[in-house]
Amino acid sequence: MKGIILAGGKGTRLYPNTIAVSKQLLPIYDKPLIYYPLSVLLLAGIKDILIISTPEDTPNYEKLLGNGSKIGVHIEYKIQDKPRGLADAFIIGDEFIGNDSVCLVLGDNVFYGNYFSRILKKAMTQAEENGAAIFGYPVKNPREFVVVEFDNEGNVISIEEKPENPKSEYAVPGLYFYNNEVVNISKNVKTSASGEIEINSINNHYLEKGQLKVTLMGRGMSWLDTGSPKGMHKASGFVKTVQEMQGFYISCIEEIAWRRGFITTEQLRKLGEELKMTEYGQYILSLAMED
Repeated sequence: MKGIILAGGKGTRLYPNTIAVSKQLLPIYDKPLIYYPLSVLLLAGIKDILIISTPEDTPNYEKLLGNGSKIGVHIEYKIQDKPRGLADAFIIGDEFIGNDSVCLVLGDNVFYGNYFSRILKKAMTQAEENGAAIFGYPVKNPREFVVVEFDNEGNVISIEEKPENPKSEYAVPGLYFYNNEVVNISKNVKTSASGEIEINSINNHYLEKGQLKVTLMGRGMSWLDTGSPKGMHKASGFVKTVQEMQGFYISCIEEIAWRRGFITTEQLRKLGEELKMTEYGQYILSLAMED
């Protein structure tokens, strides 16, 4: 399975912070925001990754992450010159995806949970066996989100955007798994009134064919909004609190790569040495020393 991180857009809700820099390069406590969606793909065991961003910001992502070899993965880059909807990622990434299934994660989504890897594997299996898999996360204010309705078997019955009368309390976060058909579906779906290729159009296509499953994120899982200054601040506070209380780091891509066997302990130690002047680097070194 291939992985795509969509890290484009102008981040206008975060102006003036994002006038000169991409939102996904801003820090969530001690690491860039893009580390968080990247860690999702690593936790799922995905090693072939495409980052899609703007012409202005792509060089900065290349400077930050390179070709991915430092953490034992392969990272490519593609440019989205203007916003054309989330599903445009599958058209831009056509050649990259090839004949594989694919996971799309939005660059501003932060997830955390001690059983996250397990539900990721479940969604991957659902997509490969059935066609597509999305997630449902319980929220207090479902009217403000895309809401999914489903049966006892995890089959999606309906998806509604900001419904007046929500049919469930489960919102759909920015994480999607699809089989290879998603590429052709994206190329043939009608654009919305705003001229964008909507991800809901893709999901509804699978829904109409009875091929859309939902995996629920319940207690023990956190999905954090980073779309506003308050959201960024709250997410940073959450990461800081968990790391200080538990001693484990959230979305440390070097640690995940090491624990997944993508890199050796010696490679991990070298990565820690490069950052040894920071608490983040000292944490990486402590992992290598424990091993």
